[in-house]
Order: sequence, then structure tokens, then C-alpha cells
Amino acid sequence: MPIIIYVILSHFDKVEFTNNYGIMSILERMKARAMENPQRIVLPEGDEPRTLEAANILLKDKVARLILIGSRARIEGMAKENGYEYIKNATIFDPATDAKMKEYAQLLYELRKSKGMTEEEAAKKAQDPLYLGCLMIKNGDADGELAGARGTTADTIRPAFQILKTKPGVSIVSGAFLMFTPAKQLGEGGFLIFADCAVNPCPSAQELAQIAISTAETARTIAGIEPRVAMLSFSTKGSAKHELIDKVTEATRLAKEMAPDLQLDGELQADAALIEKVGASKAPGSPVAGKANVLVFPDLQAGNIGYKLVERFAGADAVGPILQGIAKPVNDLSRGCKVQDIVQMVIITANQAMGE
Repeated sequence: MPIIIYVILSHFDKVEFTNNYGIMSILERMKARAMENPQRIVLPEGDEPRTLEAANILLKDKVARLILIGSRARIEGMAKENGYEYIKNATIFDPATDAKMKEYAQLLYELRKSKGMTEEEAAKKAQDPLYLGCLMIKNGDADGELAGARGTTADTIRPAFQILKTKPGVSIVSGAFLMFTPAKQLGEGGFLIFADCAVNPCPSAQELAQIAISTAETARTIAGIEPRVAMLSFSTKGSAKHELIDKVTEATRLAKEMAPDLQLDGELQADAALIEKVGASKAPGSPVAGKANVLVFPDLQAGNIGYKLVERFAGADAVGPILQGIAKPVNDLSRGCKVQDIVQMVIITANQAMGE
């Protein structure tokens, strides 16, 4: 990852920094949009303490219509104990008592019987809150889901794959981070989107192209910006030769075929993508070089390391990951998440739902 360090450090004296770099303006805009059209967001970990506290905040501000999965007695008891008075405005779905469980179990059986699932297995699996949340979405009873405060990313994504599947023309789920940096000359006033930083270790050229298209959609739907997508590599326009570069070059070609009107270019080194003077020198005539606001990394190692370096070296705020490519919005939390992270991700999930 010397490319990223180079961008951060070698141009440090040329970049103007500010403490007000747009995180609140973008998130507040998303929050306002969510409040205007509240979406039904299901929280499978309804009795998880941080999730319940976040739910109380969201319900107080009327950001979403929340569905909490879990024991009604436990959720209501925790709310009373902690003074969460707005939990009364949530829909609490208790799998142990709700008669609709039979309907959800039958739906799961119909969806998975071709894979060998029996009715008995479907009834048992539907009790899993992560499966149940996706079944609610599939059945039209919810618009999106947020989970992961207790489980792994795989636990969250697996039911989404099996029940909701991917969007038409998309075969891969990826994870994007909203990067709010203090370098206002970069990206969109210091705001950029990085992908894939969370899911795919080594995407193929076809998958990388799909990740680029999905991330451009995230830029429009979530951030409300017109994407300028850079396909990153350690080469710019043939400055080096290697099979890793060939993959990025092919992904660029495929992405342009898939979305001919999208501002997208590659392969580009990070400095050529971000710094106007460097972009003009290394990739003259490029519609993206020097002004990219979406960075697509060639693999997960580069993406994950890259966003964390920018977060630590440049003092950026990283919001995400936002899962992309699933037919309906399902997002994943870190098990170390804070209450504010949950609040922000519900807002983002609601905005994704409105973009469907």
C-alpha cells in the first residue's frame, strides 16, 4: 500500500485541511430524507443493548419505522429499565408467539426446497432472527435490515444470499465505506467512497466491474453525488506490465460496457486518480484522473488496508461498510460498533431502501 501512503504524505503540504468536511451535512441530508419517507427497517438483534438504545433514538426522531425481533417481554423490560420511552412506537415481533411464523416458515421452504430443505428444517431455520429478518423483507413486510452487533458478517450475508439474492445483472456483494476526510480538495469536498473494503478477497475482472457499478449507484443513492470512478492499480495507463494490472484494465473495459454513461476510468494509480496535477500529467484527457470521488480497489487487501490508512493517517471518518449488490438493503455492523454507528447505518439502510 505505498501508493496510499504516498498520496497522504507526499501531498500533505499541498492540501488544505479543515475540521468541517461535510460528514454532518451529508448524514443530516440522509436523515432528513429518511424522516420524510420513513422506511420499515428490521433489527433482528432487538434485545441487544446498543441496538435497543439506538432504536430509541431513531424512534424519537421518527427516522424509521422499526421492527425489533426478539422476546417481547425482554425487549419491553429492557426498555422500561433504561427509560427508553420511544420503544413503545416500535413493532416488536416475537418469534415464540407470533402466528405469522408459519407463513414465514412456509415461504422459506418454498424458496429453499429445490436445495433440499424440508418443511421441518424451514420451520426451525425461520426461528433464526437473521433468516427471519430477510423473510420479512422478501414477504414485503419490511424494506431493509441491519444486523451484526452480535454475529459475524458471514452470519448476516448468508440469509440475504439465500432469500433475497443479488440484484439483476449482479453476482457479487461488496462493501463500501463513506470516507469523510479533512482534505477538501480531494474527491467531493473531501468526501470519497472506497470499495470493496469488506467482502471479496480477490474479485475477478467481471466481479470488479460489478463492484464499480454498484459503488457508483451507492454514490448516487446514498450520498447524492455524481460518481467519478477510478479503477485503482499500481500502474497508470500502461506505465507498468503485470497480470494484476491486466485484471484492472479488463474490469475497466467491462464496466464501461455495462454503464457507458458513467464517468469511469482506469487503470489509475491513487495519486493520478486524486491529485489534479498528477492526473493531468499521467492520464491526460481522462474524465476521472485528478478528480475521482469513488475509488475501486483491485482486491480486499488493498481496499481494507487503504481505508484504514486514510482513517488513521488523514484523520478521516469511515462510515460503513455499506453492503452493495443485494436485491434489497441488508447491512452489517461490526461487533465492536457503537450506538451512533447503529443510528447512522439505519439511516443509510433507509436511504438505500428509498433508492430501490
